[in-house]
Amino acid sequence: MPKTRVLVVDDAVVVRRLVTEVLSSDPDIEVVGTAANGRLALAKVESLQPDLITLDIEMPELDGLETLVALRKTHPRLPVIMFSTLTERGASATLEALARGATDYVTKPANVGSLSQAQEKIREELIPRILALCGRVRRVTALAPAAPVPAEPRVVRRPSLPTRVDILAVGVSTGGPNALASLLPALPAEFPLPIVIVQHMPPVFTRFLAERLSSCSRITVREGEDGALVEPGIAWVAPGNHHMLVERQGDVFRLRLNQDAQENSCRPAVDPLFRSVAATHGNRTLALVLTGMGQDGLRGAEVIRQAGGQVLVQDEASSVVWGMPGAVATAGQADAVLPLDSIAGELVQRAAVGRLPSFPPPVQYAGRGEARGDP
Repeated sequence: MPKTRVLVVDDAVVVRRLVTEVLSSDPDIEVVGTAANGRLALAKVESLQPDLITLDIEMPELDGLETLVALRKTHPRLPVIMFSTLTERGASATLEALARGATDYVTKPANVGSLSQAQEKIREELIPRILALCGRVRRVTALAPAAPVPAEPRVVRRPSLPTRVDILAVGVSTGGPNALASLLPALPAEFPLPIVIVQHMPPVFTRFLAERLSSCSRITVREGEDGALVEPGIAWVAPGNHHMLVERQGDVFRLRLNQDAQENSCRPAVDPLFRSVAATHGNRTLALVLTGMGQDGLRGAEVIRQAGGQVLVQDEASSVVWGMPGAVATAGQADAVLPLDSIAGELVQRAAVGRLPSFPPPVQYAGRGEARGDP
């Protein structure tokens, strides 16, 4: 199989050299070129024909956002990974880049004590994404070991009709910000379930993500807070570097945050959230696994199904990476495998079971982030 061809774009010569050295050490990757700014990068794309581009955000002459916009006009499907700083400015710019068509992002090494640590961080975070986005699933699945699962998806349809559900738990990773930006605004303001979400993201990024999602949705979206009430009308996004759980206290449910050990190499991780909602809501749990790399959420989905809850997953065609939803589907733990644009309608239907009167259908959209209909 040919090597994955990567173009590295960054205005810092030290960063270009560091990223090039790390990527070139992988036998499945070839760095075919580098560029110090967006203008040079655009000129090199046609001649080098890379399979993927790593793109810095802050650059002279033509920055990352401007470069991305120009690139998407000529190469709408070329995978682009933004290489951003772990700062508020970097988080905001990264989310804007994802909204403009970037495929994924990786944060630059910060507060590392040595060159070898910086190299290891890039190796752990950048290489798996490159391989996943370019279809080398074999190399990526090793990141999150799990028991062998069947090779083909098996949707297990239980004979009984769905029961009433009282909470929606969502797990998502690579491609998640755009998937959530399509899904949450399509839910009506009267959506009767509280929503708890784990999106694999670092601190700061999750706060900006929640704010952006809230600004375009009819429901309120907030970053998770320890002790916050879990109630309808609010979607909570787990804060970076914290697991988020749901805990029952008498007749109410509250969020609990912790910094326990990573699971599936992640914190926040989906599995702890899924286990907690299975414990608090049992067969009244509705879970959703969206696009993402790895297998986080598989074990939690199994626990939810054992408790009698329901699990939906995004289909392969609409996923940026079908790792997480694919793992659940191939293990036979999905009640339905759905394209992204059908999921909101399915959630509304399942949330309506056992509730009268019914509430409005999901909002129809002309495009990402643009609503049609009454506000």
